[in-house]
Amino acid sequence: MDKNILEKGIAVIKKATEKDNKEEYQEAFTLYLRGCQYLTTAIKYEQNANLRQMIKQKIGAYLTRCEDLQGHLKESETAEKEEKTSKAASKPSKEASEMREKIKEAIVIKKPNIKWSDVAGLKTAKGMLMEAVIYPIKYPQFFTGKRTPWKGILLYGPPGTGKTFLAKAVATEANNSTFLSISTADLMSKYVGEGEKMVRALFETAREHQPAIIFIDEIEAFASDRESASSSGGSDSAKRMLTEFLVQMDGVGNDSDNLLVLGATNLPWTLDSAIRRRFEKRILIPLPDVEARIAMFKIHIGNTPCELGTQDFVHFGQATEGFSGSDIKNIVRDALYEPLRTMQMATHFRKVENPDNSHPEDWQYIPCSPGHPQAEEHNLPDLPPERMRLLDVSRLDFEKVLQNARPSVSDEDVEKHRVWTDRFGTEGT
Repeated sequence: MDKNILEKGIAVIKKATEKDNKEEYQEAFTLYLRGCQYLTTAIKYEQNANLRQMIKQKIGAYLTRCEDLQGHLKESETAEKEEKTSKAASKPSKEASEMREKIKEAIVIKKPNIKWSDVAGLKTAKGMLMEAVIYPIKYPQFFTGKRTPWKGILLYGPPGTGKTFLAKAVATEANNSTFLSISTADLMSKYVGEGEKMVRALFETAREHQPAIIFIDEIEAFASDRESASSSGGSDSAKRMLTEFLVQMDGVGNDSDNLLVLGATNLPWTLDSAIRRRFEKRILIPLPDVEARIAMFKIHIGNTPCELGTQDFVHFGQATEGFSGSDIKNIVRDALYEPLRTMQMATHFRKVENPDNSHPEDWQYIPCSPGHPQAEEHNLPDLPPERMRLLDVSRLDFEKVLQNARPSVSDEDVEKHRVWTDRFGTEGT
């Protein structure tokens, strides 16, 4: 009996494959499910452990294909409905309009003012993003034949290394592209089916505004490994949303020639293998090297008045080995507050000329030591605000902050990213 059931299952699966190859997806979907039912029954009677394991693996592969087909069928069904609706009336359905409105509310369309020059280091990552975003728009004649732009790029690395910052630079540099930035929290919904609809509406909106870039931060929130999620009781709605996302990234039956999906994650090893494959380029955004750290200190200080020279910046860069870009930003911000703290704690002040005005009566107060010949005993709240002048930021201010600064990224986290990069990724430095 078990042999007959197994043979029936194999025969049905064979028919399903034939229908699949002919793009008769509805019949293929039905046959795949029927064949899996036969194979599942056959496992109960099969005595050979190795054969049972092989059948289980085949069932898993066929069910995965069923998920893909279901996505295709949903897409086709949606297209048919939209076509019927457009013939019946010119106005879109109320549900579709509501989804579009939700997407518009979640999308960040205003471009940030961040340029490539604001991103320290990461030459490889910037070069790949130039290939994927800037060149296809600026030099369309370069992309002919089989030379097509990348469709999916994943930026991954430890927290605070500049993945989102780099994405913002892409938004600024891609002058003629629509940049759609949306959080996973906006995509995920507690209502059954709404997450898939939001994903579909997101891609439809992007296709309407091509060339377009979809940026999704913390993509692991809904794109984690489905097998692990199943064993740990993961959400079925998240799985369905991931399936819809995969279908949309494939762009079957849609014009997606000028659409790039840009994802970012701190946990690349948790991503589903299917989503990993869709991101053709997987770029590690590592902790900054010493040259990048020196540049970051200069960028974050900007035009703030300071008494810092080249050697000071070199010293800061060398003293922050293992610190992320976010760590360095916080160090600079903390150091910029040191002159204010000095002013708050001061008990004596002295008068100095206002450097912005040569009039002898236009003077200002700066903090000083009690032993200074011109020292006057005051507290900050007692002095007129318009007469106060903040001291320029100095190396000593940074030294105070660096004494207590600690990196936020652990060695273990760095090692996990290195191992994953050796298997699946590319260095972005």
